[in-house]
Amino acid sequence: MAWDYGPLMAALPSPGLFGQTHLVLMPSFDSGRLLARTLAAARAAWAPVWVVIDGSTDHSPAEAEAMARHDPAIRVLRLPRNQGKGAAIRHGLRAAQAGGFTHALVMDADGQHPADRIAAFMAASAASPDALVMGSPVFGAEAPWARVAGRRISNWLGAIEAGRPVGDTLFGFRVYPIAPLLAVMAAGSGMRRFDFDPEAVVRLAWRGTPLIHLPAPVRYLGPAEGGVSHFNYLRDNLLLAAMHLRIAGAALGHLVRPPP
Repeated sequence: MAWDYGPLMAALPSPGLFGQTHLVLMPSFDSGRLLARTLAAARAAWAPVWVVIDGSTDHSPAEAEAMARHDPAIRVLRLPRNQGKGAAIRHGLRAAQAGGFTHALVMDADGQHPADRIAAFMAASAASPDALVMGSPVFGAEAPWARVAGRRISNWLGAIEAGRPVGDTLFGFRVYPIAPLLAVMAAGSGMRRFDFDPEAVVRLAWRGTPLIHLPAPVRYLGPAEGGVSHFNYLRDNLLLAAMHLRIAGAALGHLVRPPP
């Protein structure tokens, strides 16, 4: 059954109440009913909120677009085919930069990330605009053991590659300064799929970007709650392994000849 978003959107804060340098950016691929729920929660906390539909084939884009018709602070961008999380984020970042935005809080569309922490993360970014504000995930009992253990390995590798502690490399709830992030994305062919989050923090660390770490709860929703994950343990762990090999090689060059 289609939702009537008009009354909900009319009750939300005006985008004029917020600054026009920071926006929320949400990539989405076949997120199901969680996209509308997550979008409404993000919009209740901030304006504007942009969604990048990464070639979705389910009903979720129509619901997001219905919300956008009632609220000018929501914008929906579409990619014609699925290109991956990092590619969707890059598409949104380019559009945001063209619109005059300098910072983007990137969050998942599947309800894992805490929309009620958006304002606090944005405030930290506004106070330190050169910094990358990173979420430090606080896991619940439902978090899959394999995912938690795997990120410990990734965090250890990321610290070695960056030459300093970098915090959680896989948690995607972050506020990025847009220009530096686009610069490091343009420098290589990676960072287009699930390799985006760890490679972004390592490459920004190489540039001397300050890192600010704030705690943030993370939820893993089951199928009964509409939870959906497109992370394939074999395919995407191989992708992450290849990414670590690639940036480890780049790290050697970075140590021999640091960039200016």
